[in-house]
Amino acid sequence: MLSQPNHHDSPFPFFYVNSAFSEEQCTALECLFLLDGEWQHRDGAFYRCSLRDVTENIPAAFQTEVLGRMREITGLPLVNRVLVTAQRMLPGQVIGIHSDRPLLGYELVRLVVQLNKEWQAEHGGVLELFSSPKSEAVFSVNPEYNKAFGFILHVDSYHGVTEVTQPRQTVVFNFWHAANTPELAAHVQALFTNVKFAELPTALDPVASTAELSLPEDTTLRAGTAAVALHRWGYDEATIEAGYLHSVGLSICDSNDAETYAAVLLADWVAYLYRDSFDLARWKILRRELEGLEIFTRLKTTWQLCLPE
Repeated sequence: MLSQPNHHDSPFPFFYVNSAFSEEQCTALECLFLLDGEWQHRDGAFYRCSLRDVTENIPAAFQTEVLGRMREITGLPLVNRVLVTAQRMLPGQVIGIHSDRPLLGYELVRLVVQLNKEWQAEHGGVLELFSSPKSEAVFSVNPEYNKAFGFILHVDSYHGVTEVTQPRQTVVFNFWHAANTPELAAHVQALFTNVKFAELPTALDPVASTAELSLPEDTTLRAGTAAVALHRWGYDEATIEAGYLHSVGLSICDSNDAETYAAVLLADWVAYLYRDSFDLARWKILRRELEGLEIFTRLKTTWQLCLPE
């Protein structure tokens, strides 16, 4: 299963396998398109196809085996959670260039399996990879039968599918990173329920006002969100200000107090998750910076969800 993956780093990390599954497994996946049930139809200018959740129709043992191989291939701590969708494209349909960046609680890794017998170039449906939304395709993956394409989602994982002239069948497996689970999403959403910057100490006002004069709104908004996290965790004004300045990029937290240091870095991270997306490289830096520190009581739940063992 998924043997001899061909790895590439450009335009973003991905791999493909020319013969992903056994004949019996491919036949079982093809049968997913014969099941009764409703399909979700996407018919916008950007994304045109039909989707259906088929997770419950995939044997648990098969899901576990695929998950195990994806852990081996990616080297990532993927949790025991798999979502499988069947995707069908009909003649004239196309999927535009997009990145599928992993928002808070979203999947991080995807495996796309093609089930198109006797595919020919004129049939279209080619998966194309891009270095930017406006660039030419830098890599193409033909939708040949039993070919699989796997990749790690991030803000620059731009890809799209060319127009098809024949029906195109694909099964997509989705996997979650241990540090960006739906459980974490629920926790962070609860932390920032009814966010109101007016709840922050007034001592922060001149600092925030100065930052807002020269920095982008999304930067100051994220810093304000980090300050809210510190406030709701019960930290004092000095720590809240240190967290704001760190998140806005006006100073680096170098506190000799381990808890202040950990709280500021963790607040910055959850604010980034809430306002932006999950960034694997950024998460690895956070893990390295907090490695070896004790887990402080008021940070415990957030810490364990963001940095699971």
